[in-house]
Amino acid sequence: MDGVNDPEPHRDGPFGRPVFDSPEARALSRVGVVDVGSNSVRLVVFDGAARSPAYFFNEKVMCGLGVGMAETGRLNPEGRRRALDALRRFAHVAVGLGTGPLNAVATAAVREAADGPDFVAEVLRETGIRLYVIDGTEEARLSAQGVLLGWPGAYGLVCDMGGSSMELAEINGGRVGRCVSSTLGPLKLRDLKGGKKARRAVIRETVEQLRDSLGEQKNRLFLVGGSWRAIARIDMARRGYPLHVLHEYRMSAADLRATIKHIAKHDADALRAQSGVSSARVALVPYAAEVLREVVRLFHPHDIAISSYGIREGLLYEQMPEALRIRDPLIEACRFAEAKDARLPGFGRIIYRFIAPLYKSVRPERLRLVKAACLLHDVSWRAHPDYRAEDCFDNATRANLGGLKHSERVFLGLALLHRYSNKREGTRFETLEALISERDRIEAEILGRALRLAAMLWLTADQEVAYLRWFPRRKVLALNLAAEAAPLFGEVAQERFRSLAGALGATPEVNTHRTPRAGQDADTVKWS
Repeated sequence: MDGVNDPEPHRDGPFGRPVFDSPEARALSRVGVVDVGSNSVRLVVFDGAARSPAYFFNEKVMCGLGVGMAETGRLNPEGRRRALDALRRFAHVAVGLGTGPLNAVATAAVREAADGPDFVAEVLRETGIRLYVIDGTEEARLSAQGVLLGWPGAYGLVCDMGGSSMELAEINGGRVGRCVSSTLGPLKLRDLKGGKKARRAVIRETVEQLRDSLGEQKNRLFLVGGSWRAIARIDMARRGYPLHVLHEYRMSAADLRATIKHIAKHDADALRAQSGVSSARVALVPYAAEVLREVVRLFHPHDIAISSYGIREGLLYEQMPEALRIRDPLIEACRFAEAKDARLPGFGRIIYRFIAPLYKSVRPERLRLVKAACLLHDVSWRAHPDYRAEDCFDNATRANLGGLKHSERVFLGLALLHRYSNKREGTRFETLEALISERDRIEAEILGRALRLAAMLWLTADQEVAYLRWFPRRKVLALNLAAEAAPLFGEVAQERFRSLAGALGATPEVNTHRTPRAGQDADTVKWS
């Protein structure tokens, strides 16, 4: 039989219980994390669904604690003053936002400086923030856990560059493996004596040692840290890439080599004007680029991905029980968005059950996008009707969602655009259409038209008043309506059903079932 009613018969279907409803998740609903690095000091307050938290507050101060340490062995005096001022502010902000005690860590500059312990004591005395100084191996592990927050089950090599160090960590099947640390930070490389020749020799020797420790790492290379993100922004500008979302941005080794040459040919002002990278960050980019070139040359990753998640997200991941860690961050974020913004929270699950017969044979990676679209189908209802379709598209393509490739963002956005509009001409999709295939564009449109129909029928959780059956071999799409649901199937709903069948290249068929009586059959109306 090539038709099916409902492949997800349980009430919660594929979604399960919302993770943010559990006591463990609520305990993580607002968490403040401070990262005192060699170059910057940052406070992030996470809020929302614990498995895929929103950035409720995010502030960074470029203090330069590690500037000049190669010569003095001490924290930069001006950087120390600025870092303390920033931490005083963060302590007050945390009280206002109700985060509870801040989770605060310090990395390479503070752990290596002679006056690092004195700085830690001063921070506690002046701000009440207890600063934990972590070693390089722990820094690598936490950064890798941050990557796992966005990529559950990911495999590959995590490379985190700070101002004064670079850490590498293996991840495989959602677990962190071997971790190593090095002194290849751009602040240290800039202060190295002997110029470019000496610097490149140190970089090559150090990366070779790292490779010897870890062995071959030919899977994905995940890049974590501000210097890598700056290089990615320059790569986007050089390529004219249309979607300026850094998380999950992909580069090939060839792309990266071209961008490193581009960086070498242009001065800091030109790079800043092209990419929007700050002057403090762009000054360190050439040193970071030299390191990255050597990492890619020696480790031979099959592709390169930017992760916006790192040590701060790793600290949050550290607090999660395993039951939270294994959940899909995309679905959890969409569940939270539906609960917060939809007119009828829970309706997305019902819509999924209605359209599921169209997707009984699809790959799991596509099915999760279908689920996400069902959950997000109504979160933009407050937007003006003339802009609602584009608002949906923008929300999906630009929102802070983990576990989404850029092509998947565009697919999801296009499906939601078609939830409200039959046409996409003249929308912002046109600037991003090159990121997905023609087949995916067609499938996204079908999904959007299915959502558009389902939203008309006002289905309920406890009553199966309507369901679809899809017969792909015969190219027949059947809509089965209970008698009490027939009034819902007005002219607009009829047109939307025809539109969905047309997108599938199918013949539409409507079966209206009256209350069962002896000897009475269902009425069937067939449209050609």
